[in-house]
Amino acid sequence: MSLTFASWNINSIRTRAHLVKDWLDRNEACTLLCLQEIKCEAHQFPPLFEEAGFHVAVAGQKAYNGVALISRAPLTITTDHLPGFESDEARYIEAELDDVTIGNLYLPNGNSGGEAGFAKKLNFFDALYHRARALQQGGRSFAFIGDYNVCPTDEDYAPKALSPDDALLHPESRAGFRRLLWSGLTDALRCLHPTGQHYTFWDYQAGAYQRNSGLRIDHALLSPRLADRLTSFTIDKDERGRDKPSDHVPVVVKLDTAQSSHE
Repeated sequence: MSLTFASWNINSIRTRAHLVKDWLDRNEACTLLCLQEIKCEAHQFPPLFEEAGFHVAVAGQKAYNGVALISRAPLTITTDHLPGFESDEARYIEAELDDVTIGNLYLPNGNSGGEAGFAKKLNFFDALYHRARALQQGGRSFAFIGDYNVCPTDEDYAPKALSPDDALLHPESRAGFRRLLWSGLTDALRCLHPTGQHYTFWDYQAGAYQRNSGLRIDHALLSPRLADRLTSFTIDKDERGRDKPSDHVPVVVKLDTAQSSHE
């Protein structure tokens, strides 16, 4: 069957739950929404989604990070952390839906914490690569979607939007992303739009949104059989223009009818 799923770094779900609920009401075709940076523990996650009949799964922590899944269909949670990433930070949750495994991730920024902070970013990339290999070896169709905190190429950020030494542009950050591609995964946006400026984040400062001084840091990487089913990748830019929005916007992946459940 066809499947539509989305990702959104919401930058505090308790502050913006009404925006998420409104978006879901307007996007009925979206079966699963993956949220990052919810900034709350599981028991603090707003109840309005479950009250409205959605299925919710949360890997949260107090005040920082945190990821969650909001689904119209029942989910099977396979893990609430990224295997091999040794940290108590809530940055990954994975579920099975319609014979597809979806990993929702919030990759470390890498600009804070000095060398240790940047090493954490690279460690996450390494663990994600090994998770991809494990899913491939298990014959799974899967997607890794979320905030990767990396601009893969110079075309993925507006001129002067970042300093040259920013961790989002660091050669090792980009190498971590390319390693995932070289393992056989497909960048959903670049599959459909090989060139061009397509941004998913605009800073709150200096009128970045109004000037379209943005970054592409929210990505969906698809395993081969899912990439064969890809029909659209949409960036819902209008959400950034709403009242008190997140600095990120939703990205939406649509797949056509499955031919097989295995790679």
